[in-house]
Amino acid sequence: MMALNMTHQTGAAAVAATSAPRTAVVAAASATATAPSVAPNAAPSLQLQTQTVDPAAPQAPSLAMACQALVESLPEAEHPDVGGEERRKVGVPVYVMMPLDTVRKDGNGLNRRKAVEASLKALKSAGTEGIMVDVWWGIAESEAPGHYNFTGYMELMEMAKKNGLKVQAVMSFHQCGGNVGDSVTIPLPKWVLEEMDKDQDLAYTDHCGRRNYEYISLGADTLPALKGRTPVQCYGDFMRAFRDHFASFMGNTIAEIQIGMGPAGELRYPSYPESNGTWSFPGIGEFQCYDKYMLSSLRAAAGAVGKPEWGNAGPGDAGGYKDWPEDTPFFRREGGWNTAYGEFFMSWYSQMLLEHGERILSAASGVYTGTPGVKISVKVAGIHWHYGTRSHAAELTAGYYNTRNHDGYGPIARMLGRHGAVLNFTCVEMRDHEQPQDAQCRPEALVQQVAAAAREAGVGLAGENALPRYDDTAHDQIVTTAAEKAAEERMVAFTYLRMGPDLFQPDNWRRFAKFVKRMSESGAPDMCREQVEREALGVAHATEPLVHEAAAALSN
Repeated sequence: MMALNMTHQTGAAAVAATSAPRTAVVAAASATATAPSVAPNAAPSLQLQTQTVDPAAPQAPSLAMACQALVESLPEAEHPDVGGEERRKVGVPVYVMMPLDTVRKDGNGLNRRKAVEASLKALKSAGTEGIMVDVWWGIAESEAPGHYNFTGYMELMEMAKKNGLKVQAVMSFHQCGGNVGDSVTIPLPKWVLEEMDKDQDLAYTDHCGRRNYEYISLGADTLPALKGRTPVQCYGDFMRAFRDHFASFMGNTIAEIQIGMGPAGELRYPSYPESNGTWSFPGIGEFQCYDKYMLSSLRAAAGAVGKPEWGNAGPGDAGGYKDWPEDTPFFRREGGWNTAYGEFFMSWYSQMLLEHGERILSAASGVYTGTPGVKISVKVAGIHWHYGTRSHAAELTAGYYNTRNHDGYGPIARMLGRHGAVLNFTCVEMRDHEQPQDAQCRPEALVQQVAAAAREAGVGLAGENALPRYDDTAHDQIVTTAAEKAAEERMVAFTYLRMGPDLFQPDNWRRFAKFVKRMSESGAPDMCREQVEREALGVAHATEPLVHEAAAALSN
């Protein structure tokens, strides 16, 4: 919820540009890295022993610092000050997420067209800036590579334009189904799944060999495994086809392109899949590094630091999807995460995710450079459970190297900043005291950390709510976090989850209209809360017929 001038790199050129420097940095770090006195045991059981490094001993430059230096050494891209430009405006524009199945699975039209029409009119009347819609790879390029069908999306764009609404278009290169809130199933394109069936290592894999088909493993980013194209080339070609097809809408109706980079469209690993009961909240999840392409990279990184025994597998003592940190030797208070081996593994694992983001944003640069009025954004997951522990286990398995001792969000923000991209973050509606206290949930502290990282990197911060909430308590939290800030700390946009029958229930709609008014008028002089509420009540009353029509149509 999200110009560029970097060269479009895919395939062999991209892997040369990313993997070679990392190897050099890892090798340099290995010359001074402190190693545990007992080497890990590379037994078939995958058990890796760890030894705590004496915190009192002088520490040599860490691999994490070296990896971070690599990313920061890349040339800065010339791009407009997206954050500064947006913050000069009063208030925070509100977008509303469309239903996941807005476009029919055959791509040829809209589901519930009458409901969509009435809903867009109601949203405009309430002062909403626009809508967000998933442009599903599994719909628009379903049948054959290079054959794009944007018919249903064109119908939606025309409808949005007619109603004076902006559009945030999400390039959704992931499967719909298997995550929180996924009410429908939209798999990856048929021809992609055919290739994944032939080579199952194109799927993310856990230590038990379970494959995840939500998103292609980033370990295969630069392999021509998809009918002669690499995954990154496929993503770039899809974005180019979208740009060309909607050229007349770009910059006026289409204001933002959010680029999906993983499961649920987020820049992360699929470490906590809900499908088939694999994971349940607040489990720590599992590392997803066991396909042959990820393991090949791990072996190369371990060899580069002179520790080949570290490259056979991920940590063997990191527990399972539903475990808690203290259940595991790796994530407990002074566990393996806090050793030389843990630092090596987490640096490599998180760096692979950063390089994945770099590759896709470089592809996007080649597509959207020179398209005025269109922002690019990337979504980062709000993994707030176990944030209060030392290891931050759930963040680590997702690829965010964020612990008591290590900042995981600064490198992500700086990577986005190099491409002029907006950082879109979730869980903005949550308060600490609403969460299970024994799970050490700290959503407010997490949002503050990410906001600070975005501010320091000079990138715009946008937000969304992680779960559907229509109550004043959630709205108050969003307004406080996103809008009632100094201009330089205000979010550049907020996307509301999600449009559906519940939103158009009379009480919910009245509260929503008030919320939109408060967000859009925040920072305006001489605008008191009582006046905002009076005007919002007037909007709710005036739009009552439209809202009734939308609710009825969406319920059918």
